[in-house]
Amino acid sequence: MTTTEIHFDQPLAFVLAAQDARGRVVRLGPVLDTILSAHQYPPVAERVLAEALVLTALLGSTLKQADSQLTMQAQTEGGPIGLLVCDYMAGQLRGHMSFDTEALAMAGENPSLFALFGKGFLGITFDHGAAAGGEGQRYQGIVPLEGQNLAEAAQAYFRQSEQLPTFLRTAVRHDAGAGCIAAGVMIQHLPDGEEGAERLHVRAEGALDTNAAWEHVTTLAETLTAAELTDADLPLDALVWRLFHDEPEVRVLAGERLSRGCRCDPGYIASVLSRFPADERAEMAADDGLVRVDCAFCSKQFAIDPAAAPAAH
Repeated sequence: MTTTEIHFDQPLAFVLAAQDARGRVVRLGPVLDTILSAHQYPPVAERVLAEALVLTALLGSTLKQADSQLTMQAQTEGGPIGLLVCDYMAGQLRGHMSFDTEALAMAGENPSLFALFGKGFLGITFDHGAAAGGEGQRYQGIVPLEGQNLAEAAQAYFRQSEQLPTFLRTAVRHDAGAGCIAAGVMIQHLPDGEEGAERLHVRAEGALDTNAAWEHVTTLAETLTAAELTDADLPLDALVWRLFHDEPEVRVLAGERLSRGCRCDPGYIASVLSRFPADERAEMAADDGLVRVDCAFCSKQFAIDPAAAPAAH
């Protein structure tokens, strides 16, 4: 195993060739704090959004084309959280959530997914870009928000939508006077044709076919603690080695460094406004004649002159 010392804001991919498994681990720190600083989230909301961002980083970093995008969105029915959305593109990570402050406070310090989202659903969308002459393709899976946390709901997505045996674990930590740390690990059985593996399958009734290799990997992964995942002094390669040091070979590869990437832009906003008729744009304007648009992701406000936007066709 080659040493690749990474502590924060960069995923680390690994392959356990002898066990026909691949994985990723990521720990968010400064990038997470930058995203969270755009809003004043109460502890419960912060924890949920941080976990969603970790999952988005894990899944998004599997995309190979620079113009591909991963979007994770939770839609709710009756819970205090109205909307949760995160996305990843080319190492850029962003996310935000809306919620009812009073209802969220009444949910307690450690609410269940049902208490947070009600009868909610988790949607995961892979937009594969058209880079290198390929054709862009879009895949979306939607599963109920069930389980103890978002990681369990995402695990159900892979079981039901992708038919891919997957282990997911996340952890969030925010010590008093320190920044927020969130981390996660994802391990999957290798699909057909990769590393010569015979793929495991999910049977029609949802039960997972098992073999000794996959059971061995998940048994070791289950020993991983939240304290280890969020330990700022423990490099990610050391974490992987701690789990799988008895394996004959562990291949690791550092992923693209992560950054907060909002992608909000005055020109894009003006182009959106241009789709509305001139009279509707005029109604949107304030007394000074400008249309003000707030970005939900970064909290920036843009003042756009509707008269300068091209007319709708």
